[in-house]
Amino acid sequence: MAVHVPTRWQKSTYSGGGDGNHCLELAEGREAIEVRESDDPGVVVMATPGSLQSLMRGIKEGEFDRVG
Repeated sequence: MAVHVPTRWQKSTYSGGGDGNHCLELAEGREAIEVRESDDPGVVVMATPGSLQSLMRGIKEGEFDRVG
């Protein structure tokens, strides 16, 4: 019988607390990192640690500043 372990979501301490303070939350899944928005917790995407690291690096370096 498999034991269900609750997902422990984490968000940045920079996000603060209270209503209207929506942010991304991360959790360690069995096979990947799980990502969701705190204002829409039913939608969860999964990424490998390497692909998430590449995305974060691209965001920090401004790679996506001209998208759209």
